[in-house]
Amino acid sequence: MKSYFTPSEKEKQQLIAQKCTATDWNAVWITDKTDLSKIQNTTFSGCIRIGAISGENTAFGGVVRPNGIYNTHLHNCTVGDHPFIANVKNYIANYRIGAHVVIENVGHIAVEGEATFGNGTVVEAINEGGGREILIYDHLSAQLAYIQSLYRHRKDLIAHLKEMIHAYTNSVKSDMGTIGDHVEILNCRSIKDVNIGSYAKLEGVVSLQNGSLNSYKDAPIYIGSEVMAENFIISSDTIVDNATLLTNCFVGQGCTLDKHYSAEHSVFFANSQGFNGEACSIFAGPYTVTHHKSTLLIAGMFSFMNAGSGSNQSNHMYKLGPIHQGIMERGAKTTSNSYILWPSKIGAFTLVSGRHYHNVDSSIFPFSYLIEAKDESMLFPGINLKSVGTLRDAQKWVKRDKRHKNHQMDLINFNLLSPFTIHKVVAGLEALKDLQKQETSEAEEYRYGAMRIKANSLRKGIAIYTTIIDKFLGNSIISRIQDKDIRSAADLRTVLRPSSSVGMSKWLDVSGLICPLESLNELLCKIEDRTVHQLSEVSKELEGIHKNYYEYEWNWATSLIEKHYQVDLKTISPKALIGMVSQWKKAVVKLDKMLYLDAQKEFSLSTQVSFGVDGDLKERELDFSSVRGNFENNPTVLEIQNHIERKTALGDRVIAAMVKLQA
Repeated sequence: MKSYFTPSEKEKQQLIAQKCTATDWNAVWITDKTDLSKIQNTTFSGCIRIGAISGENTAFGGVVRPNGIYNTHLHNCTVGDHPFIANVKNYIANYRIGAHVVIENVGHIAVEGEATFGNGTVVEAINEGGGREILIYDHLSAQLAYIQSLYRHRKDLIAHLKEMIHAYTNSVKSDMGTIGDHVEILNCRSIKDVNIGSYAKLEGVVSLQNGSLNSYKDAPIYIGSEVMAENFIISSDTIVDNATLLTNCFVGQGCTLDKHYSAEHSVFFANSQGFNGEACSIFAGPYTVTHHKSTLLIAGMFSFMNAGSGSNQSNHMYKLGPIHQGIMERGAKTTSNSYILWPSKIGAFTLVSGRHYHNVDSSIFPFSYLIEAKDESMLFPGINLKSVGTLRDAQKWVKRDKRHKNHQMDLINFNLLSPFTIHKVVAGLEALKDLQKQETSEAEEYRYGAMRIKANSLRKGIAIYTTIIDKFLGNSIISRIQDKDIRSAADLRTVLRPSSSVGMSKWLDVSGLICPLESLNELLCKIEDRTVHQLSEVSKELEGIHKNYYEYEWNWATSLIEKHYQVDLKTISPKALIGMVSQWKKAVVKLDKMLYLDAQKEFSLSTQVSFGVDGDLKERELDFSSVRGNFENNPTVLEIQNHIERKTALGDRVIAAMVKLQA
């Protein structure tokens, strides 16, 4: 515990000689390690505590300066050990300042009255007309935001969540702000009612008002030049830079908002990126990415999404006000100059191209293309499963997680194939077969809602969806029996038995968390009846659901296995399982060969047309390979080939084991 005391008369005279003043010297407290010679031209007002001052700091360019307090006005502040505070044009007021801070050339940093530092701010996401408000707070996860915004009809649930968030907000309410240890605040103009976590760096900021920067030593935040933010919370491992404008926003962990990005009433979760463009009332779930100046994301929910240049969403249903909201399920993306009329719902991992002037619902057709043709929305079901880009996306998301392992609030399941996508595939497959039955065999085109499906595309969709079901179920079966001690058919049936009924019904993607509806509903009921009454308990319950994913997935898969293969797992034979694994092998190889052929297109002569501009065909090929590499050594291509070999060998081992059980 530090021992503070007021300056002696001699020490007071020393400070006065160094052009320091105080409204009340008896309210200024120092320690025996406070080097008073390092406090110059400083005004003290209110209650002041100053820790040890010694040592030096090194600025950009290798410039070394002695620590101290110079040319500053401090009002009602506690200053930690070894600060460098210099050239504060106005004042720093009502702050607890940590150790080893560098604050230089700033306008003012102040708290006035009781502040909540962005906690409790209302964000009107998803629907720009309101009605889906999210109360933000320091530890908001994508999942808790999802519940707040999409379960408004459950009044008791929302009321109790609001109570919990308000309780947290009141717990952090204070008339004193915090600047953590090792914080750097350089050349910033105005910071009002902002908490700043340890190791944050602020450089050239224009204005921050009513917010929190939840920075940590191992997960620091950077806020850069010309940034303006009001009513905000910014989470760890995040960068906000280059004239980005934020109003009523939550920015999650590992995000980057840069290059004049503008957002209002929006939430951004893990590893999302916004550059150049604009967001209004969006729910940007994990890995929502928009890089283009002409792109407007408005009144929608997205995740694992990449928005093309010029993407836009709108509507014109203004008779009773705008019905302005839409959903693009995980992995959906837009091409350049795409347009979607809201309200619409786009299926998972669907590529949207062109302009769509009808309210589209393609949610039961994941992995599709939705393409404009003569002002009509044409659906190509399942065809995105043939795209090597889909595989590459699934691989890169895991690798591009910028969040520190100790600071991860959002629960993210990266699986491309899951009960969430496959139950939609099953529904889509049934819908396609029903359409096929309803029309004559000569039909050239089918209609599903506001979309058209060509006959050839429908047949291909049925084949692809059947193949992907075989692949998913094979994956589930092999994962279930691998590393198990199975010595008889009875052992096999025991292993394949579902552990419970949890997960056998509908599945959801709760903005990154893939889970059974019943598991989420059980938690929501606990919140409604106040069995769960703290935000930390809500987070713990969600983590439990996330950890049990594979057990719940198997429970769901068992019912689909029985239906799809017409078997009973209670009496299944090794021979029947051999047939399933054989189907799985064929599905894996078939899909991987599709990906291989798609990847090969990127190395065709037509894609090389702008290479080797001054030479012949041979030089074109050499120039292309020097820039893009060659097909055989491409990492994605090699992974596809290795995947075929690994999975074929795995399938053979499983089949051999089943053959032994038959003996």
